[in-house]
Formats: sequence, C-alpha cells, structure tokens
Amino acid sequence: MSESAQERVGLPHVRADELGLPRRALALAFLLVAYFFYAWSWNTIDILRPYIKDSLGLTLTQSGSAYTLQSIGALVGAVVMGQVADKIGRRNALVISMIGFGSGLLAALAVTDYAGLVAQRLYLGFFMGSMFPIAVGIYSGLFAREVRGRIAGVVFCTYNLAVSALGFVSSAVFRAGLDWQLMLYAGAVPVALAFLALALVPDDRRLVPMDGMVGGQTTASSTLPVMELFRPGVRRQTIFLALMSGLNFFAYQAFTGWATTFLRTERGVPDTAVGDIVGWQFIGSAIGALAWGWLSDHWGRRIAASGFVGCAALIPIYLFAPVSVGALEFIGFLYGIALSCSAIWGPWMSELYPSHLRSTAASIFNWGRVISMTAPLITAPLAQAFGLAPVMSLAAVAFLLAALVWWSLPETVKRRRP
Repeated sequence: MSESAQERVGLPHVRADELGLPRRALALAFLLVAYFFYAWSWNTIDILRPYIKDSLGLTLTQSGSAYTLQSIGALVGAVVMGQVADKIGRRNALVISMIGFGSGLLAALAVTDYAGLVAQRLYLGFFMGSMFPIAVGIYSGLFAREVRGRIAGVVFCTYNLAVSALGFVSSAVFRAGLDWQLMLYAGAVPVALAFLALALVPDDRRLVPMDGMVGGQTTASSTLPVMELFRPGVRRQTIFLALMSGLNFFAYQAFTGWATTFLRTERGVPDTAVGDIVGWQFIGSAIGALAWGWLSDHWGRRIAASGFVGCAALIPIYLFAPVSVGALEFIGFLYGIALSCSAIWGPWMSELYPSHLRSTAASIFNWGRVISMTAPLITAPLAQAFGLAPVMSLAAVAFLLAALVWWSLPETVKRRRP
C-alpha cells in the first residue's frame, strides 16, 4: 500500500487473537442476531409466497418472478456491497446492510400491487445480498482457519433456525386466525439494532486476521477489487465457483422455492401443517450446518460436496412416494441436513483469495443467482404444463452437477490426522 493509502485506512495494529475470546464471541453473537433477521427477511419470498400471491391477486408466474427480482437485487448488492465492505470496512458496511434490509422488509407492508412488489423486492434483495459477504469478511478475520468451518456452521445454523422459526410462526399465526403480514414487522429489529455494530464489532480495518495478511493489507486499495478475482491463475477458479453457486441456487429454488405451493396444491396438506413441514426441514439444516462445519475443519472443505448427492437422492422420494405428513417432515429433515453442506462456502471462498478480498471473494456465493434467478421463470410455465413434481425434480440433477464442480476445485484445509 502507498503511504497515502495507509493514512486513509489506518495501519492494522491489533491481532485478532489479542482481542480475547469473549470480545470476539460478543461480536459473533451480534452478527448472528443480524443474520437471523436477514434469513427471516430473505425467506418470506418462499414461505409466504402463496399468501403474497393470493393477497395481491398474482399469477403463478408473477409470484415466482418475485424471487427472480429479489435475486437480481441480491446479485447487484453482493457485487457492489462486497467491494464497499472491503474498502470502508465490513463493520461499517454491516450497519448499512442492516438498515437496508430491515426497512426493505417493512416496506412490504405498503405493497398493494405487482409493481410495488417489484420495487420492494429489488430494494430488499440489494441489501440482503450484501449480508453473506459482509458476515464472512467479519468472522474470517476474527477466527482462525482451523475453526472457521465450525463458525460458518454456527452462522448457517442461525440462518436455518430463522427460516424454521418463520415456518413455525406462520403455522401459529394461521392457527390463531391472525393476519400473515404480522411476520413482516420483524424488519424493525435490524433497523433498531444496526448502530450497535459500531460498539460490539471490532473495526476490521485495523485488525490483523488470525492467519495474518496476504499482500500486507486488510482492506482493498484498488478501484474495483472484483477484477482481482479474474486475474490469471484464479480466473478459472472464480468462474467455477460462480457456476457451482448457480447450480445450488437453481436447485434450491426449483425444489424448496415451490415446496409450500406443492404441499398445498398437489399434496393437499392444510396450511396449519405446511409451516411445520418446512420448519422441520430447516431444523435439519441447522443441525447439518454444525456437522458439516466440523467435518470440513477436520477432513477438508470438499468433503461436504457429498451433501448435494444426498439431496439428489431424497428429492424423488419427497415428490413421488405416497407418504404421510409425518414422513414428509422426516424426509424434509434429512434433506435439510444434506442441503446445509454449503454452509462452509463462506470461509472456503475467502481462503482461496488474499485477505483484503475476503468480502469480495465471498460475494461469489451470490453470483450464482444469475443462473438461479431464471428458475421460477423456467419452472413456473413448465409446472403449469406438467405439474410441479416433475419440474421440481430437476433440482436433483442440478445438485449432482454442483457436487461434481465442487470436487474439481482446490482444497484449503489439510486433513487432520488422529
């Protein structure tokens, strides 16, 4: 870095381990709270889709396109805010993101037509797309590589607990005869808490990561940090990571995105049970995230690719086997465990690139939305022609392809010997 650049961002002068575990744990706890409400906000588009569709009088294609719009916003937000975070500091970017997605969820209360839904989901998606790269950038700087898989598992576990909570709360709301829009008021919490980040999260611009700095800096100095991901030597890796992410998101949206609609319309499951089935899936994901995090810290990041193979095996059973509601809950639970294998992508992606690109590199996770945002637009017309189940089964193929791409990419953690 030049002398002027050093004066702008401040020289790092504290090692992360010198902060002490309680200080770092407190920062992580705050990050988990923010992540919980980010996950709640993101998944309103899936779990509440049939109710949004009915309240606004949307077609199946219009209701499916809301995910595409949200994904477009998330893609732009990930690219823009990932770079902003690497330049102004991830803590500062976290404040912006929390205010943004919290206010975006509250804005859904004012939506009365499809045009309003378009604007609201683009805005909401922009700030939600920034949360993953910002979170990865923060905890990757605070904790050592040997435990980052488990930290990522805890973060992903929090994400899935939030989605599970949204599912269970939706069932409770319907049982009580209340308005489903009550669940949108959760957006007020991240707005109210945002500025606490300045007190509880260390300033990463002045922090030396646990495994040191690559390139002698913690913040990016180039005008467009994202272009560093396409330099010779890492260009193929970046493209394959984006492809793998895209296949994952396409599969997720083709199957999980239509799950509540499938359960209501083709399985005939009552509203009071739909949320429970979804809730158990995300409880499985919460447990699975912890397990995959531990496995990746001990056996390497690529071992988790086997989770996608498990997803591909379970999807046909869920869609076509004549099983009870209880069995659907159990199958969904197992699917959730397998699906959460992608929990370790955050630290893995950040480890594949220099430390000053932590958030920019982690933003690759959201680049895959270029592929996945087409999923509802492709699957909705096909579902109207052939039914949801055959179309949702395309997710199994996408998961298998994602597993193959994953296994072809570099490893960043050496297998530990007993």
